[in-house]
Amino acid sequence: MAKPIKRVAVTGGAGQLAYSLLFRIATGEMLGSDQPLALHILELPEAMKVLEGVAMELADCAFPLLKEVHIGSNPNEIFRGAHYALLVGAKPRGPGMERGCLLADNGKIFIEQGRALNDVADKNVKVLVVGNPCNTNCLIAMKHAPNIPKTNFFAMTRLDQNRAMSQLAQKAKVDVTAVTNLTIWGNHSSTQVPDFVNARINGKPVSDIITDKKWLENDFVENVQKRGAAIIAARGKSSAASAASAAIDAIKAFVTPTPAGQSFSSGVFSEGNPYGIDDNLIFSFPCRLKGNGDYEIVKDVPWNEFLTNKIKLSEKELLEERDLVQNMLSEGLKYV
Repeated sequence: MAKPIKRVAVTGGAGQLAYSLLFRIATGEMLGSDQPLALHILELPEAMKVLEGVAMELADCAFPLLKEVHIGSNPNEIFRGAHYALLVGAKPRGPGMERGCLLADNGKIFIEQGRALNDVADKNVKVLVVGNPCNTNCLIAMKHAPNIPKTNFFAMTRLDQNRAMSQLAQKAKVDVTAVTNLTIWGNHSSTQVPDFVNARINGKPVSDIITDKKWLENDFVENVQKRGAAIIAARGKSSAASAASAAIDAIKAFVTPTPAGQSFSSGVFSEGNPYGIDDNLIFSFPCRLKGNGDYEIVKDVPWNEFLTNKIKLSEKELLEERDLVQNMLSEGLKYV
């Protein structure tokens, strides 16, 4: 029996990240090689001509799994019946722009999209927020979608995890698959904490393989934290292809059983977390998929003094971001 079609909504469809993402989704790379799907793609009215061209290319690829492409600028139309929503579109941070101004501008986008998802998406829709600042944008969208489980909202820190795994693999001169249990804690920002303390290389603690403590605590952490800026400096554009790949990895992590003894990083709602992080944030933790299809935050991952200090700084930044958008979050409470 053929599987029912899954509706995948993607925002910012005319942008370079979406251009790197949509075709890979259509091949079945994200949901599986036997899962038929429909792509519902959202863009601003002024970019619809470009999006029409993207839709033409999707049609010309003749992907066997792609049963429908629907484009538009109304989130209430594009999100209708969506089983997955990848919120990619957001205003980029310009030169000299304060983080608070970026949050204010992008918050309006995620208020509207959260409300639309609440009203018309499948009630078990999985929502991955990619547009930055993604943790707090995710919190805003979640607060405006009270009918959707809070545990269905995720901010993408998988790109940071992938970057960190690659850095460790290159330093240790091993295949990237040898690196496991690499957690990103906190915010997807320059305060994020790539956890080399609890990561493994070929099953052994990273510090047993890479003995240069100074490199691990300084160069490695800073390289991961500042990788996005380094790519922009090198190619003059943001890391669209690697971000698209990470978005696929992020969704796959929530539909594919987690290998025994392993975990993946994701920004999730912090309520009831076992690490003492404030209960009202989207915070990146080590997660794993349970047998019933839900995820759990992995417990009892130890923090040394180095990790504790770094993680608390990232939490502080997220608390400050939340304070900056408190009025937007309060509006979400009125929407219940």
